[in-house]
Amino acid sequence: MPDTTNLSNISATIKDINGERHIWDSLRRRWLVCTPEEEVRQYVIGWLVSKKGVPQLRISQEYPVNINGQHQRADIVVVDDFAKPHILVECKAPDVKITEEVLMQAMRYNAVVKARFLILTNGKQIFCYEYREGNYRAVSDFSI
Repeated sequence: MPDTTNLSNISATIKDINGERHIWDSLRRRWLVCTPEEEVRQYVIGWLVSKKGVPQLRISQEYPVNINGQHQRADIVVVDDFAKPHILVECKAPDVKITEEVLMQAMRYNAVVKARFLILTNGKQIFCYEYREGNYRAVSDFSI
């Protein structure tokens, strides 16, 4: 079930550094090269903090995930009060469609991470799934 919310009402600080666009990462407190996917990730972080009330200290970027001996990284993981993963977010560039393949990628990561919620977004659409009783089901929102 898609949430047609987009992230256009979230602000980010972008500037030119040596002829290249950079975006401010408020969590790591540094400028990052502003790739399309990174821009979506920073807007998602802003959305989680400002619209969903997630404390910044609970958000981890490029969360390590080891799948069959291969080192992968989940874009964003939000942990609960006990530092247990609660939300896994997979970000894609705006021109990348959120497909079954993207969902499967997030589900593979979550087989290791074990978060209750998955969020898939390309910045234009946000899809949310809840893992309960061994199954994923589309939901319209998540709880913190």
